[in-house]
Amino acid sequence: MLVVDDLEFVDTETLAVLDAVRRRTKRPIIVTMTDSSLYAKGRPAVLSPGPEARVHLNPLRYEHVSELITDVLGAPADADTTARILTKSAGNPRLVARIAETASLSNLLALSDGQWHMTGDTLWNEHLHGTVESLLEGLESDELTGLQTMAIAGTAPIDVLQQVVPADVLDRLEQHGLISVMDDPDTNISAAITPPVLADYFRAQRVLTSRRVLKNRITRTLSALPQEPHVDVTPADSLMRVLTALGLERSTDDAAAARHFHEQVSVLERHRYDLWDDEKSVSNAVALLSVYWGSPIDASRIERVLSQTLSSEGDTCDLLFLAVTKALWAIHSGKGLDYAAHTLSSFRKERPEWSAEAEAVEVFLVASYDRMPHNLDDTLAHLHDRHPGSGVVACVRGMLELYRLNPSAALNAIDSSGGFRGFPRIEPFIRGLALFSSGRIEEAIVFALDQRAEARRNLDQFGMVSNTYVAAQALVYSGHFDEAEYLMGSAFAMGRPGFLVDSLHDAMLRLAGLRAATSAILPTATLATQARREAEDIGPLPGTAKGVYELVAGRPLIPAVFDRKAARLIRRQLERGYVLEATYSALFFTCLLPGRKVLEILRHTLKERAFTAHDQLVAIAAAVVEEDHQLLEVLLKHYEPDSDLYQVRMLLRGAFKRYAFVDDTVGAAEMDRAYSIFATRFPSVDEPMAFNSGSYSPLTVREIEIAALAGHRSNPEIAEHLGISIRTVENHISNALRKTGSPTRAALFDLVRDSSPFR
Repeated sequence: MLVVDDLEFVDTETLAVLDAVRRRTKRPIIVTMTDSSLYAKGRPAVLSPGPEARVHLNPLRYEHVSELITDVLGAPADADTTARILTKSAGNPRLVARIAETASLSNLLALSDGQWHMTGDTLWNEHLHGTVESLLEGLESDELTGLQTMAIAGTAPIDVLQQVVPADVLDRLEQHGLISVMDDPDTNISAAITPPVLADYFRAQRVLTSRRVLKNRITRTLSALPQEPHVDVTPADSLMRVLTALGLERSTDDAAAARHFHEQVSVLERHRYDLWDDEKSVSNAVALLSVYWGSPIDASRIERVLSQTLSSEGDTCDLLFLAVTKALWAIHSGKGLDYAAHTLSSFRKERPEWSAEAEAVEVFLVASYDRMPHNLDDTLAHLHDRHPGSGVVACVRGMLELYRLNPSAALNAIDSSGGFRGFPRIEPFIRGLALFSSGRIEEAIVFALDQRAEARRNLDQFGMVSNTYVAAQALVYSGHFDEAEYLMGSAFAMGRPGFLVDSLHDAMLRLAGLRAATSAILPTATLATQARREAEDIGPLPGTAKGVYELVAGRPLIPAVFDRKAARLIRRQLERGYVLEATYSALFFTCLLPGRKVLEILRHTLKERAFTAHDQLVAIAAAVVEEDHQLLEVLLKHYEPDSDLYQVRMLLRGAFKRYAFVDDTVGAAEMDRAYSIFATRFPSVDEPMAFNSGSYSPLTVREIEIAALAGHRSNPEIAEHLGISIRTVENHISNALRKTGSPTRAALFDLVRDSSPFR
């Protein structure tokens, strides 16, 4: 076939030659062209008519932009930089590469700890002028004026824009592909310049008198735009409904949606900051700080608000929110847990009538950033007795009950509360996570996606991130990977969120990286590299710590080693009191690569809590680990579909891999047969997550032993040490190099030195 990239840049004479070649050879021709190109409509006419199929290529999404930046710059960018490049380029691959290259050239990006970081607040630089002007080539003067106007206006409803930009100009700009159209939170049709780097170009130009007049006119026209829209919540009704709605959302432009959301949040943040700056009251401070709980933070403004707010007067609930924010900010900014506890202790002394709430928050912080208290039941009962109807105490109790895998108690806590004044947005997160952890997976997906949609309408990034986390966990658990990856990508496109939900953002980065980490043949960079590296190995919620991801990405070379290391990690999680994280780590490890040690911990943990939601899965896993193929056949035959259906498929595939990795062809054949029968009974298009056979090389114990010696001994020395021939040593090293894909003996040694089964 003939392939022509960027058809709009090919001259007419060359196109005529290509067309002649096509007619003579009768070969099909595949061309790519920018749909928005001013020249695109004239080019295809040069080609002779014939059968034609047009395929629209969607803009790149967050994960694709991250990969492209890594390819262009040789190292990945952090989350904020990736999100900024995505929004500025609107997902255009050429612009992604150009913005990344020129920002690096202009020292707007700096490489630190293996990642590119922004050195300032902008990526605009002089090297982008030519790139942008090529996009504008051929535009009429009124179209250029229209774009300049829209650059000042930002995202705005069409009917408002038509007051400052003629309708026919808007139509022409949309035909050129220089305007993106979307629904805003008020369900109006809004428009903005695309790609957004065009707006940077116009804003960077010299401000002439005529432009100042134009800016004043636009400001007056747009002054009536709503800043805090509200839409009634749509009640959840079915999994199919929310997945269908999510499918429709996937057809939209991530970059445009993220930009639109952040423009509105920025307007809201500026408005609330101005109100606080005029009157430094507690209520104005709380209104502003609540934005930073979920949306990108301005550290200098947070410090100023916390230090200058007049806290001598104010509603007690607002004062509590202010104290809690001070405590959370102390932890986020590195002052430590002791400083945060001191802040809350001071509040208790000043406001004894709210001391139960302050003490509850202190218990929550200790449980989240250190370990669960040993006397938790007595502490929670004492706090409840002191203030039975407190929403704050109920939220803290709900979160801690989730930490220790008691979802029914978590639901009871928030259902028995008299309200959540001061902390209204945490309750949906607790409810959604409780549904998920109790095995009500479909209910959790429906609830979390509906709550996410409401948060999106209400410019609530805290709700967006927290409910996306719940929905993504439930979607991945049930095998809906494509939906989960889109959902997480839409959150990543908004950049790193506020300080209260940044750990959930990191958890989703690791969750998104797990699939790539297991399927890669060799260790590879994934989105998980954008998560904070200073995170601990152990955390209170699934994915909020790095231990699980790093164990999977490290890929110990034999199943026994994986089982031992996984069991050790889970015991540490249980020692800290994080039963929810331990249980779901054990479920994941058991299904990914079943092992005896992990399964024993899982069975004991579930039995200790009388938790029966996973009984069928655990019984099947036990038959797999015990190699009781007859019992396995019976269990699979009588399996009744439940929320673990995808996990059973993953378990059977993981069991096959387990046998394959140790060269047990008989066991592998049995598991492959069991998987095929089960897949026939319960067909699915979703392939279960599993280690790549090439990445989890089936080295024998002898090959590992020799590879471990090859790093510091010669072949004759190894042969003498083990009492075998030099030729046998050479064969074992050759096989190990081939199986692992290691380029040298030293690389092979680095790969196996931590994987000895005897350690």
